[in-house]
Amino acid sequence: MTFTGKRILLGVSGGIAAYKAAELARRLICAGAKVKVMMTRAAQEFVGPLTFQALSGDEVATVMFGPGSQPLEHVALGQETDAIVLAPATANLMGKLAAGIGDDLLTTVMLAATRPVLVCPAMNVEMWRNLVVQENLERLKARGFRVMEPGAGELACGAVGLGRLPEPETIVEALAGLVSPQDLAGYRLLVTAGPTHEDFDPVRFLTNRSSGKQGYALAKVARRRGGEVCLISGPTNLAAPYGVERVPVRSAREMEAAVQERFPGADALLMAAAVSDYRPGKVEVKKMKRGQEEVHYHLVQNPDILKSLARLKTRQVLVGFAAETHDLEAEARRKMEEKNLDLIVANDVNRPDSGFQVDTNEVTLILRQGEVVRLPLLSKEEVAERILDRVAGLLAARRETVSA
Repeated sequence: MTFTGKRILLGVSGGIAAYKAAELARRLICAGAKVKVMMTRAAQEFVGPLTFQALSGDEVATVMFGPGSQPLEHVALGQETDAIVLAPATANLMGKLAAGIGDDLLTTVMLAATRPVLVCPAMNVEMWRNLVVQENLERLKARGFRVMEPGAGELACGAVGLGRLPEPETIVEALAGLVSPQDLAGYRLLVTAGPTHEDFDPVRFLTNRSSGKQGYALAKVARRRGGEVCLISGPTNLAAPYGVERVPVRSAREMEAAVQERFPGADALLMAAAVSDYRPGKVEVKKMKRGQEEVHYHLVQNPDILKSLARLKTRQVLVGFAAETHDLEAEARRKMEEKNLDLIVANDVNRPDSGFQVDTNEVTLILRQGEVVRLPLLSKEEVAERILDRVAGLLAARRETVSA
């Protein structure tokens, strides 16, 4: 997992959203991280240190001097870690950081810190809009701090607007980008996901069992690794991954138009969508009524998006997916040749624990050069990591070839 063996320093300052920091710590620990918590005096008015100590299994850092303090802790905490997250980050804390003030343990640690920092603001909407607060944010960004946009909605004070602490799962995903390899930085990746819906009438459509989970995992992991990611998605129940541009489409022809528009500017296309091969030749304007014993429908072939893009391919890395029920590798190789792919991901969808509508996948990676990699049953995020390892290698090799 992304956080396995990673050391995360969690700084909690004094806002009502401090209670959410406990859930953030829990999620990070469940993801494999070793979490150390430091709190301001104001934060302890909202949540007690004992809560974080029980979650992390480690003593909470709260003071510079006196009982509970450690010599040179203000130096070690910000340097002997993999990443720092400040959640919630109040207007007061951000003002101190921007001005270089170190008047308590947390702010002093930040003056000596050398590791990547994620700032998660939370405050009243008018405080967020305050010109001084916005100027302080720009100063922090200019110094290399990553700053998340606060969430919008009803705030603790009753106001409505920007100022909510981002949800813990969103913070975890943003933080994952700070501890992941950035081997896709500078590349633009186009990912397709989900099924397509091909209408018979206003209420019925032809589709397949794809949930979109593998494509969404690819988009999420590619962004973590520094890529600029556009996700073209058929209808799913999945939330857009953090930091990813999502373009919703419905039919195969809509997906084709969206992909073709963006393909020239992409460095890689990962075609994970389960595009319907056929669509009804005629779409009824009104809902079809029950009555006839049999109804015969004429289907016409949808465009083969990957095959058409092979003719437009210049520098792009093309990755295809083959969901098969028999002759897995033979069918995958046929598709690779037919569509001029650099890599194809093949999986047997007969298995109940692999493929459609589950969180795991067992796939075979076949590269154009002939290499075959048979992966064990993994989570779809782990499968995405393995696929993107290969894509990153292909992109780097092409960049070297162009610059040579």
